[in-house]
Amino acid sequence: MLSLITLSLTAITIHTQPPPQQVFVKVTKSKAYYKRFQVKFRRRREGRTDYRQRKRLCCQAKNKYQSPKYRLVVRFSNRQVICQIAYSLIDGDRILTSASSNELPRYGLNVGLKNYAASYCTGLLCARRLLQKVGLDDVYEGNDEVDGNIVSTTVGKTTYYVDEVDEDKRPFRALLDVGCKTTSTGCRIFGALKGAADGGLDVPHSEKRFPGYDRDSKEYDADMHRERIFGGHVGEYMEYLEEEDNTKYQQQFASYLADDVEADGLEELYEGVHEKIREDPSPSDKKGFSPDKSFKRKVKKTLEERKADVQVKKDAKNAELEESDDDE
Repeated sequence: MLSLITLSLTAITIHTQPPPQQVFVKVTKSKAYYKRFQVKFRRRREGRTDYRQRKRLCCQAKNKYQSPKYRLVVRFSNRQVICQIAYSLIDGDRILTSASSNELPRYGLNVGLKNYAASYCTGLLCARRLLQKVGLDDVYEGNDEVDGNIVSTTVGKTTYYVDEVDEDKRPFRALLDVGCKTTSTGCRIFGALKGAADGGLDVPHSEKRFPGYDRDSKEYDADMHRERIFGGHVGEYMEYLEEEDNTKYQQQFASYLADDVEADGLEELYEGVHEKIREDPSPSDKKGFSPDKSFKRKVKKTLEERKADVQVKKDAKNAELEESDDDE
């Protein structure tokens, strides 16, 4: 009897204990969150367009009456440099003119089509081609003497990055569009920028990202930049590699050697390229495409023909297995 009483008392005490405290967990991504989730633009998801940068490059003041903002678009592929003058409309971008380093063999440059010097040549070609198209090539001839210095002229409260500003026609202004490329000091993008500025375009810039600028002392060495424009860094490396490791030199600069380009003649080569670009920046004629009509696509096999081919392979395999069994 006593044992039954104690059991009932313990049962009562067990059930009268308060329940344990539960931790409160806030649901941050509820069903309502996912119902209202909006995916980013496709080119943002792909990591191809910086829309924060693009908005500031494309948005124009309302009192400009639909005058577009022009952009100097510089892009690098695995084999070439591409420079374009573009502006945006509601249904997409429009390209006024473009130039590629693949066109430089027309002007005598067959090797090194992606380095700093080639970027400068491509920017120069794009600028001269555009000014020829809009009829400003005679008004704004650009900087013939390449010295690496920045040229600018102030008229009123506006600074133009050209030698002189004509009274009737203002220079063609384009803003540099670098895309998603890292804008480090000495980047090849700024070689294309310098080429376009020397070609007569009004591209706002400073010397802070050009080769030769020292961030600590805040001094700019224009001679170092000029050396880069004429491929001096490539020539130095050619000489160094030829002395240290001739086998690697023959392998790495095989295209230079095949084209008889030496380290001493690089500056003269690029000077000639700049002169030829200024003489005729117009694009080359398009070549007509003639397809190879001799090629004939095979006729698709029917089901019976495919089954017959499979049966032939089976019979051949069975015969081979039987021969191997007979040999054993």
